[in-house]
Amino acid sequence: MVIRTEPPRLADERATLVGFLDYQRTTLLLKIEGVADERLGEATVPPSDLSLLGLLRHLTEVERSWFRRRFAGEDAPPLYYGQAHPTGDEDGDFHPGPNDSVADALAAWWAEVQFADELIAAHSLDDVSALRAHEGMHNNLRWALVHLIEEYARHNGHADLIRERLDGATGE
Repeated sequence: MVIRTEPPRLADERATLVGFLDYQRTTLLLKIEGVADERLGEATVPPSDLSLLGLLRHLTEVERSWFRRRFAGEDAPPLYYGQAHPTGDEDGDFHPGPNDSVADALAAWWAEVQFADELIAAHSLDDVSALRAHEGMHNNLRWALVHLIEEYARHNGHADLIRERLDGATGE
């Protein structure tokens, strides 16, 4: 069972940002929890082709891109899109195939979250990315954390709609 912890209300900037990121990450897991694996790939809000599995894979790529590629400067190719996708789909993270495993996607997500958490703990909020990110500019860790919170929050809104259409479940 997934247990979500509220972000701290009286904390410093780092604890607040990390608390909100963890809250948003856990919200995604709550949207997935209890859905049969074979239904997680269903797109339920036409004309959108978004699915809960696609959102999980996308957010795995977002974590990987920001923390492995941009901040750590690792050569970390995509897991789900471009050359990693059977058809070369540049949005392949959003388009899981019928043989794509939910367990594998969760394991990949957890690996990226663990890497990110270790990187975040080891760096100052003012540390700057190793690689240029948006619009050819470097970003500091503070900016990246706010961006990740925004990315999760936006996609968790999508997950709310998808989950409600799958089985009627609603909630935060």
